[in-house]
Amino acid sequence: MTPLIVSGSGHGALAAAIAAELGAELAEGALGRFPDGEQRVELTAAPRGRPVFLVQPLGSPIGERLLELLLLADACRRSGAGSVTAVVPYLGLARQDRVTREGQPLGARVLAEALETASLARILAVDLHGPAAVASFRTPIIQLTAVPAIARELAVGGTEGAVLVSPDLGAVKLCEAYAGLLRLPLAVIYKLRRSGSDVEVRSVMGEVRGRRALVVDDMISTGGTIEAALDALLERGARPEVTVAATHGLFVGEARDRLRRPEIVGVLTSDSLPPAPGLPERHRVVPLASLFADAIRRILGGEPLGELLASR
Repeated sequence: MTPLIVSGSGHGALAAAIAAELGAELAEGALGRFPDGEQRVELTAAPRGRPVFLVQPLGSPIGERLLELLLLADACRRSGAGSVTAVVPYLGLARQDRVTREGQPLGARVLAEALETASLARILAVDLHGPAAVASFRTPIIQLTAVPAIARELAVGGTEGAVLVSPDLGAVKLCEAYAGLLRLPLAVIYKLRRSGSDVEVRSVMGEVRGRRALVVDDMISTGGTIEAALDALLERGARPEVTVAATHGLFVGEARDRLRRPEIVGVLTSDSLPPAPGLPERHRVVPLASLFADAIRRILGGEPLGELLASR
């Protein structure tokens, strides 16, 4: 049966692109507010008996996006949808997957429990921050990866004499995937995070002198990790021609200014979130619509997802 793509307000362009790739109907939730500010949603197409794929990344403002997703999922179920799959390219709160001191919440588990109320068949996400978040969910999570698509874009400019750089220990597995696809050596930076945007580099493991660095991570938030990595690489003799790539581009705080440094010759992110305004001209977007469309076809056809899955 032909799927119905339902778009929340989080990323209408991506939802439309997925629908176009599939040749499927696109239903935009009629979104509005009641006089007291409560969210109001209503489906613009009948999902009865059809598999619904509800597209809604959980970017800022995450509370609004999450509630909207839950309301849309409920509307689909009450309208007789055969199944509801949440397509959540960026899964906000997934970074809060551990408690390091008293008084902190386990954000990933809170998110998981909220999504469980939606009775979803599954969740499609891309390149989660770490494997611990998945353990918080009872709803099946299919973790797709944007690594091959971004690696292909990195290869366009040539990779001779380059080195793949993991900006911290948490990104090593992700960087190994890039290094395998691009057949490049790997260097790893050991950092100490002092705050949400302040990072101190302790050491660099691997040879970077005289090489062009490709710094890859799962996300760019404030750019603090990228800036610290850049300073450490230049100090150790890397060429002042650094390319930065990440699946998710949040670009908050000082990120835009940090990425305008002249040593950064390219920035690549996927469109898991809508493009942020004010980014440097050297920023390029790698589209994910074909990845999601391929995954949806395989799910509906009962085929294995294979190389679409993240290896982390």
